[in-house]
Amino acid sequence: MELLRFATAGSVDDGKSTLIGRLLHDSKSIFEDQLEAVERSSQQRGHDYVNLALLTDGLRAEREQGITIDVAYRYFATPQRKFIIADTPGHVQYTRNMVTGASTADLAIVLVDARKGLLEQSRRHAYIATLLGIPHLVVAVNKMDLVEWDEVVFKDIASHFEGFAAGLHPHEVTFIPMSALEGDNVVDRSTNMPWYDGPTLLEHLETVEVASSFNHDKGRFPVQYVIRPLTADHHDYRGYAGTVAGGVFRPGDEVVVLPSGRRSVIAGIDTLDGEVPEAFAPMSVTVRLADEIDISRGDMLVRADDPEPRVTQELEAMLCWFSEQPMHVGTKYAIKHTTRSAKAIVRELQHRVDIDSLQPETRASELDINDIGRVSIKVSVPLMVDPYSVNRLTGSFILIDESTNATVAAGMVL
Repeated sequence: MELLRFATAGSVDDGKSTLIGRLLHDSKSIFEDQLEAVERSSQQRGHDYVNLALLTDGLRAEREQGITIDVAYRYFATPQRKFIIADTPGHVQYTRNMVTGASTADLAIVLVDARKGLLEQSRRHAYIATLLGIPHLVVAVNKMDLVEWDEVVFKDIASHFEGFAAGLHPHEVTFIPMSALEGDNVVDRSTNMPWYDGPTLLEHLETVEVASSFNHDKGRFPVQYVIRPLTADHHDYRGYAGTVAGGVFRPGDEVVVLPSGRRSVIAGIDTLDGEVPEAFAPMSVTVRLADEIDISRGDMLVRADDPEPRVTQELEAMLCWFSEQPMHVGTKYAIKHTTRSAKAIVRELQHRVDIDSLQPETRASELDINDIGRVSIKVSVPLMVDPYSVNRLTGSFILIDESTNATVAAGMVL
């Protein structure tokens, strides 16, 4: 069965956790004891309804505050597809969690409260979704029951979003009016909005085209570990273990080792279950070469007949800043790109993105927590990179504060 990964996003209290709870409940994807526990919790909190948001808000602090803090992952399936849901936080201070949860998604659902319209955090999450290269965007106009199921309200929000999204250039946007609390247009079609003739949310999730998020055209294999068993049975074994980041590799293929440029031929590809005839993203394998070459962690094998990645110590990238300590030009960090680690320095902040207008703020001197900006970075050793729009794995990196070992930013190579 096909697998669809999707993330929910939007401003706080727009109903993301309730939507996921409703989706799980109405698609018969929760156990009776789970539902009974949620019913008891709802009664204890004085609700006169079953608060389905409690299915996903697992942290005690989340339940007490009625908000999502961490990314909650849930799994369910229908006869058509399997799904992995990332329920991401709405509060602005947890935008970094949204970046993490949505980084592997094929589709993003941005919830909008029908009473409030498009808020700053909704814009921020929509922008991040397109920045992360998520191909499908669903704008779920929630709480339609609180605006008397008014078609004009829905169309106004859709029009407002289309005007905002014109500067984002998303691949596809779908608008769905719904009430997650009542279940309208989530799994079952609403009788309260006869003017809407589009799909329900589940119908859309089951039928939207899912293209692979991995690049299968350009062979990329970052080496994570050199395997030398040094046992009597395997005294001459030398293999290079890692996860395929792009393309397809087969025994007999000529490969180039980067950054050295040395060439060899694949002698075999091994897995825990034995030798395989080919390897492709995201398989974890061990590659054996016909020649003994000095290869170590952080090097990359590239198919000789594929275009090579750019080998560079200069990066132009978009950064999503995670840290409470602002980013200043000239600050040094550690950088982690595929399996290679190095030192890095931010040489220039070209601009910070104004989320409301999507215009660059060229006078910005720093990035604060949850800011997004374009930067130039100098790296201590060569990195083998592709544009993020071409390959999510070889086009992404993280910056780390060496004094605290905290991840301070996620970057996407331009």
